[in-house]
Amino acid sequence: MKLRGMFRAVHSKKVGSMTIKNRVGRRRVTAQDVADLAGVSRYAVSRAFTLGGYVESEKRQRIQKAAEALGYRPNALASGLQGGRSDLVAIFVGEMPNEYDKEVASQLVIGLNTAGKWPIVIGGSEKSARDAVSNVLRYPLEAMILRSGSMDVEIVTDCIKLGIPVISSGRVMSQKGVDNICIKNAEGAAKLTRLLIDNGRRRIGYIGGADGFWSSIERRRGVLDVLSANGLSLVAEANGNYTMQQSQQVAADILDHQPDAIICANDVMAIGAIGAIRERGLMVPQHISVVGFDDIAIAAWSELALTTIRNPVDQLVRTVVDLLERRSKEPNKPEETIFLDAELVIRGSH
Repeated sequence: MKLRGMFRAVHSKKVGSMTIKNRVGRRRVTAQDVADLAGVSRYAVSRAFTLGGYVESEKRQRIQKAAEALGYRPNALASGLQGGRSDLVAIFVGEMPNEYDKEVASQLVIGLNTAGKWPIVIGGSEKSARDAVSNVLRYPLEAMILRSGSMDVEIVTDCIKLGIPVISSGRVMSQKGVDNICIKNAEGAAKLTRLLIDNGRRRIGYIGGADGFWSSIERRRGVLDVLSANGLSLVAEANGNYTMQQSQQVAADILDHQPDAIICANDVMAIGAIGAIRERGLMVPQHISVVGFDDIAIAAWSELALTTIRNPVDQLVRTVVDLLERRSKEPNKPEETIFLDAELVIRGSH
């Protein structure tokens, strides 16, 4: 009779003076297994794998030899639960409606891994996102990084109550325990607007981002301030929700107002606007200028040659990791807000 799930093959081998019994399909090796093989206490094993922990040299060698033979790795999560550093960092990315968000999320994961951190990425919106955040807060997080532009303030409140530092990336939150990093959104949009006016554009349309996003509000403000200072106003505006599809749809309506330029609150929407313009048999920039914001990778493609504002991913990631490390070293230091410069990238679409 074959007993499924109950049979375990047993093999023995000698490692120095220690005999190891390997069982196929067995559970994860524990500190107690190492202690039994090395002939020491479990406490000695714990000290041997704790930075600064003292263990006699001969005993440490036996523990290390046993751990290597068994394939033992300390349980980092258990260490975090016991008050040590877990190196777990949650990243709340929301729905990631555009390519820039995806580029940032990808580079954040790489940057955190390089710094020895283990990111947990949380996506989604509304109830699914809140449930996911609620679950992840049960773990000993070193920090929570917020990337969603319309994040729920309750997330921040819950983190602060639990003593989990928060880094808000892309939106400034004036709240105790929150460090911020954000591009100068209004300044970048103002640069784009001045560029178009200097090039003789006067009938300017605008496609904005998702309602409630910090970047949407700030970028629109930058456009309107420069237009007002020059005695101008928008000939038409619409909400492109930071997506290419919706931008292409609303751009068709804006074109009915005969603009000579369209400012888009991100590059993906600018690409949608270019598509709508070309469908009308018009050319960019000969008939209508189009500019974007973020400088995603495809903005530099020759078919687009999009003039835009660089929202520097590398610098953002470096700054997030730096803020994380500084907060870890000085938990009670004052909150910091860092603004990244908005660099104008001149190509051929304006």
